[in-house]
Amino acid sequence: MSSTNQVNAQALSRLTPRQYQVTQENATEPAFDNEFWDVKAAGIYVDVVSGEPLFASTKKYDSGCGWPSFTAPLEPGNVKENSDTAFEMIRTEVRSAQGDSHLGHVFTDGPTSDGGLRYCINSAALRFVPYEELVSEGYAKYRLLFEGHDVNEGIER
Repeated sequence: MSSTNQVNAQALSRLTPRQYQVTQENATEPAFDNEFWDVKAAGIYVDVVSGEPLFASTKKYDSGCGWPSFTAPLEPGNVKENSDTAFEMIRTEVRSAQGDSHLGHVFTDGPTSDGGLRYCINSAALRFVPYEELVSEGYAKYRLLFEGHDVNEGIER
């Protein structure tokens, strides 16, 4: 087994049943019954499997759908989009590029002032790294995102 596969196997073994179902089996967690749908703290959201940076609280907003919603990815290269025709619907699935985790879907009903996209993401696919822990967690370069924001009160529109 390669070291990449060992890391992936180790990461997968640490997932909760819900995290595994969402990221590996393309499940969707319940609306309004998930960890991050209403979190307003400053920080970034990373793939729960690979740790790759995906979204920032500076692009998070309350869409009313019951899942964390973002207007844009933090690192566009870390998010890939696929056509999803499951359940007789045409949607755009969002997956992490390195971890290949199912994250959720992207829709075109987001705030027009921010580009019109709504990345509707399952909390179970994410790990939140608070602003205060960005350096210790190895994400120091993202501290610059929060210049001019009150990181003690969180960021929410």
